[in-house]
Amino acid sequence: MIYRPIVIDEEIKFSKKKFIVSKTDIKGHITFVNKNFTEVSGYSEAELMGEPHNILRHPDMPRAIFYLVWQNLLAGRPISGVIKNLAKDGRYYWVIADLEAKLNPDGSINSLTAFRRAAPQNIIDSTEELYDSLLAIEKKHSMEKSLVYLLGFLEEENLSYDEFISELIRPKGIIAVLLEGFKKMIS
Repeated sequence: MIYRPIVIDEEIKFSKKKFIVSKTDIKGHITFVNKNFTEVSGYSEAELMGEPHNILRHPDMPRAIFYLVWQNLLAGRPISGVIKNLAKDGRYYWVIADLEAKLNPDGSINSLTAFRRAAPQNIIDSTEELYDSLLAIEKKHSMEKSLVYLLGFLEEENLSYDEFISELIRPKGIIAVLLEGFKKMIS
């Protein structure tokens, strides 16, 4: 059993070129982590194997977000999210996580895989206000009330959760123009 560190208000920054990868069984117990995962989180492979993935859950993360993520994964649908994780030493790091279920030949879920990359500051800023609201509702009322608020927020924006995250992480400005031009060149 891994201890829960004392939270420190200090961010771990890591290269946007580094991908953090982990795999879990369908109950969320860690079965694989890559070297980047151990470097950023501060845990060794031996410490993580068999442990529940939620050992990385930062207390600033609303449970409603994880509820939506798990609901999609267990239905076999890939999903992305912006997540604040807790490192072994109590510091935190923000990631954009792309998660998917791996299927057996019979279509049942075999395992879950997550690919994470560093979240840019503008995405963190856009996410924190919503997460703060969700967390306040969750603390005062319940995760269910927080989820109702989240679904109402998405309805008001006329977006699904997937669309909200896709819009949030979609390149903008000159990067978007360059990517679009590149796509046209190769097609």
